[in-house]
Amino acid sequence: MKIPHLFAILSLALIFSCKTEQKKEADSEKIEQTVPEKIAYAHGLKEWKNVEELKFTFNVDRDTTHFERDWIWNIKKNEVTGSSEGDLVTYNRSEIDSTIAKVDASFINDKYWFLAPFNLVWDKGSFSYEVTEAAEAPIAKTPMQKLTIVYTGEGGYTPGDAYDFYFGDDYVIKEWVFRKGNQAEASLATTWEEYSDFNGLVMSKTHKNAEGNFKLYFTNIQVK
Repeated sequence: MKIPHLFAILSLALIFSCKTEQKKEADSEKIEQTVPEKIAYAHGLKEWKNVEELKFTFNVDRDTTHFERDWIWNIKKNEVTGSSEGDLVTYNRSEIDSTIAKVDASFINDKYWFLAPFNLVWDKGSFSYEVTEAAEAPIAKTPMQKLTIVYTGEGGYTPGDAYDFYFGDDYVIKEWVFRKGNQAEASLATTWEEYSDFNGLVMSKTHKNAEGNFKLYFTNIQVK
């Protein structure tokens, strides 16, 4: 008589456990994402965990001049290989010294242009932010939502700098403005266009200014 009673207790415990887990999952789904998180996930942040290596060429056309840098980032090893104007260097981002700091600063800059939506989650705690529900986009001159972030503290390569992200109801970035030192005037404003899906990462390949004399774009993109 005791054995069936024990089974009954275990069955009730299992049912209660399952219901508790379901409630936890339901509660977690109810947690409202912040606007920076919504932008990051709209660009495919959920798939980043599956990425082992990122390869791209960073290009800038300014008036009649052209500049480019090639990067291979082994994410699992946190190892970076960069090539520019015939110079090749490989280093680990956990072992940066004064001789490699300039190269890493270039890598951070180029990577930020490509993965800026993800940095809205990765850099959480490093910036303050404000959301404007109705703002005029500087290039398209149409109403969009605006997220303004200002990097705080003294660490990293961009303390005090500000970025204005302009986006629609889908939370995909259409334009942005960089403001050096959080100054009122724009240091650079560009479009975010020519989006492509790279194994779930939804990224803009081309950025142009309003005057048409500046174009920053990515080629040779490979996501493994």
